[in-house]
Amino acid sequence: MAANMKAVKLRIKSVQSTMQITKAMELVASSKLRRAKERADICRPYFRTLHDTLETIARGNTDFTSPYAGESSDSRSCYVLIAGDRGLAGGYNSNLFKRLEEELDGQECMVLPIGKKAVEYAHRRKLPILTEEFAEIADVSVADCFEMAELLCGAYREGQFGHVDLCYTRFISMLSQQPDVMPALPLAHLTEKEEGEKEAIRDLILYEPSASEVFDAIVPEYLAGLIYGGVCEGVASELAARRTAMEAATNNAEEMIERLNLHYNRARQASITQEITEIIAGAEGV
Repeated sequence: MAANMKAVKLRIKSVQSTMQITKAMELVASSKLRRAKERADICRPYFRTLHDTLETIARGNTDFTSPYAGESSDSRSCYVLIAGDRGLAGGYNSNLFKRLEEELDGQECMVLPIGKKAVEYAHRRKLPILTEEFAEIADVSVADCFEMAELLCGAYREGQFGHVDLCYTRFISMLSQQPDVMPALPLAHLTEKEEGEKEAIRDLILYEPSASEVFDAIVPEYLAGLIYGGVCEGVASELAARRTAMEAATNNAEEMIERLNLHYNRARQASITQEITEIIAGAEGV
């Protein structure tokens, strides 16, 4: 009985130590989450404005041509895979990889991984990697996103792949994060007319040196803004998922400690009762 009580007591101490760690991780994630959410909200209008500018150029010029605007005949894709640097975030990384596998469906592709877990996944699946320079999402800056955009646009023009897609996790709320795949290149939808849409009046804005060159110069800016927005959304989603997971782990640890304390008190009560019984039996024998 004494050995059983000692084991329960050690187990309680072990769970309490684990609960302190999960509680600390929950508090750290909560403190970082607010700033990450604000950054994600601030960056959204940037690439929306760039997208509207690209659409204005594409629809307002009849002699418009660009390698980024036409539909590509090459089915190969390059996925910008934005995952986390660490685990302990519930199903954040695994759900993202499942979404990517659904999108791939056995097709040939290349990846540009952002985040240590994305790099590990690419190596595990033996997927061709465009570059591993941005392996840590915590260190990715706006300048890095522009560098990635230039690299992707250059490889796209060279014909290494025909599509660029962004695979990331959208931050919906503190309790909801949705893995998603967003097509980035080509921008064929900008020149497509919706059914029943009338011919738009030609825009009288003059672009120097030409509308096509201005469009081609803006596309890397737009793609960089898109990648940076995905990084901000991904970081906020990872922190929210980690906060939720650590909160659940802390609550489970509290419940486990309550059950272990109850078991320990029952064992202690049984031990005291047994000792009293033995004392009484010994007294009666005397």
